[in-house]
Amino acid sequence: MGWRGQLSQHLKELRILLCQTSPSSSSARAFVEKNYKDLKTLNPKLPILIREANGIEPQLWARYDMGVERGIKLNGLSEAQISKALEDLVKVGAALKA
Repeated sequence: MGWRGQLSQHLKELRILLCQTSPSSSSARAFVEKNYKDLKTLNPKLPILIREANGIEPQLWARYDMGVERGIKLNGLSEAQISKALEDLVKVGAALKA
């Protein structure tokens, strides 16, 4: 299970912003298609929001306790790099709780 099962322990909300058609969002779209089901199964009560808007730059946002948010721009990142970015956001959440 690892860090993927700990999302709901360290995050209050996860948002992924992407464009439905732009090449810059292609990795983000692929990441969502391949990982959403697994992440939601492991974290059924965590809000995982997919926000699509025409021409938007792909981004990953995590909301923590007390309204603290951290975002990462996904433009040019591969699916593996997006997964690593999400893992890093989970680690930030763990550090904030410590």
